[in-house]
Amino acid sequence: MLPTSVIGLIIAVFVLIFLVLRTRVHVLIAMLIAACIAGLIGGLSVDDTMSAISSGFGGTLGGIGIVIGLGVMMGAILETSGAGESIAYHFIKWLGKKKEETALAITGYIVSIPVFVDSALIILFPIAKSLAKTSNRSILTLTVALAGGLVVAHHCIPPTPGPLGVASIFGVDIASMLGLGLLVALPSVCGIVLYARWLENHFPEYMTPPSLTNETNDLRKVHDDYMASKESKNLPSLTYSIMPIVVPILLILINSLVGLAETQFGLEGLSQSALGATIKFLGNPMVALSISTLLAIYTLTPYLDKETTTNKLEEGISTAGIILLVTGAGGALGGVLRESGAGAEIANQIAAMSISPIMIPFIIATLVRVIQGSGTVSMITAASISAPVLAEIQGVNMLFAASAATMGSLFAGYFNDSLFHIVNRLMGVTEVRKQLIIWTIPTTIAWSIGGALIMTLNLLIGTHGSWFDPVIPLLFLAGCCYFVKSQNRLRAQEVLLHKSV
Repeated sequence: MLPTSVIGLIIAVFVLIFLVLRTRVHVLIAMLIAACIAGLIGGLSVDDTMSAISSGFGGTLGGIGIVIGLGVMMGAILETSGAGESIAYHFIKWLGKKKEETALAITGYIVSIPVFVDSALIILFPIAKSLAKTSNRSILTLTVALAGGLVVAHHCIPPTPGPLGVASIFGVDIASMLGLGLLVALPSVCGIVLYARWLENHFPEYMTPPSLTNETNDLRKVHDDYMASKESKNLPSLTYSIMPIVVPILLILINSLVGLAETQFGLEGLSQSALGATIKFLGNPMVALSISTLLAIYTLTPYLDKETTTNKLEEGISTAGIILLVTGAGGALGGVLRESGAGAEIANQIAAMSISPIMIPFIIATLVRVIQGSGTVSMITAASISAPVLAEIQGVNMLFAASAATMGSLFAGYFNDSLFHIVNRLMGVTEVRKQLIIWTIPTTIAWSIGGALIMTLNLLIGTHGSWFDPVIPLLFLAGCCYFVKSQNRLRAQEVLLHKSV
């Protein structure tokens, strides 16, 4: 017989899924309803349930609410100033012709850290479109590479709201989450770039015909003309464009290194010195993001007056409202699960099974992603359900667990994902089969690579790992590779058939 706390959790999860999928109830209200059900059926009184919801909500937002608000304010300035376009232009200039997809992927990887992924793609897509015409490259390759860099960073790297919320729910240091996110995101983006190059060969109809690029077919000349047009455009310098993004990351990481030096190298009292205290202050995420927001305001938009600047900042804050509320609701659900004892009960069951604890947030995030589409909601839901469970298991590495939740939410973007529609509509792709090939496969590749890497790192340097953990994502990666090979064979057969006719 299942304990009442576990029964309450099961019913709450089914109600949550039903409300999100089959009704017009917003996910915020659905999560609060699920929290109430989990508490009341799980044996808590009405007062205890409401208290757990309030403390869980406030405790989660208390740590990261201000940071999320500052991050989106900085992102609003980056959107307005053309900083993203400036970063793309400089990377394209450095990498040269035929490396445009790599330049756009790197741009997406950097820009998506403070800027919401949907907005960033819409802002940067004209660059991909222009490069497709001037460099005779496939619009599919350039757009998928750009969107891939954007979406992976958006799912893995703070101060993006989702990873921030997950870090808070798991009680993970933001600097550690940032460092691991930067590490895991890179190979995932590389996987998408390689797939994007395959798209160029498999769908030649999306190549821009040379006759449309220049009357003389001098593609190098038109590429140079494009670069010249960007050079003459009034864009902020690369230093000013990238500084608001890099500075807070460096400050947070340096602060983390000071703490590491004290514990690992015996430098006791370092944080109490004048230098250590200064680094600790500047490296606090709230202070670091405040500094970066001020840098963005005074270096990227000196031409804006006070009223316009304030309006832009408030526009950014308005977009963060629902993210804050959903994150807080996730914390409320987690608080109820802790108080009801559901976490401890499930932890005892898991301890007797062969499944590794770190797989729980990964699998839950993956399933929720398939069900309702939003990456942020998926990772917050997975963290809310699994964090109380893992907290009852001794020695679980919460950093890897938190990263597993963020990476699980990247799985197979398709029809219920807003970015799926944005990517395909921008390129004018309407056939469903092509839409799935163009965006569902690359997000699955990134999910597979990132998931396997996290599981392998946990197996090597974490705890409670199993050699079986990386197998599931690697099987999906093998499936994607098999799909690519089968499509290559079909393409070759079509070419032979066309020649014979």
